[in-house]
Amino acid sequence: QVQLKESGGGLVQAGGSLRLSCAASGRTFSNYVMGWFRQVPGKEREFVASIKWPHGSTYYGDSVKGRFTISRDNARNTVSLQMNSLKSEDTAVYYCAAGVNTFDSWGQGTQVIVSS
Repeated sequence: QVQLKESGGGLVQAGGSLRLSCAASGRTFSNYVMGWFRQVPGKEREFVASIKWPHGSTYYGDSVKGRFTISRDNARNTVSLQMNSLKSEDTAVYYCAAGVNTFDSWGQGTQVIVSS
């Protein structure tokens, strides 16, 4: 089983930047997909970005394209999400996820608050 631990959330003003990190442990990650999702209370969890391990193919949700960048460090088994030009609507709990054919391992989440 994969253990995931997010870090880097916090409070930032609109237009600012934050970088989230996710440390993965518990197994090797060949052919894994690592991703970020976010959720606001009362709403469904939203896909943010994903990256194939170790090939690096990336995908983004429409609402974050051009502003967020997902990347990975194979040696450290970490995945990062660089978030730029943040908007108030980016406020959410951000979750790291991992899996092969589906996302079946999840972190506990890290809160991001964007003040306008």
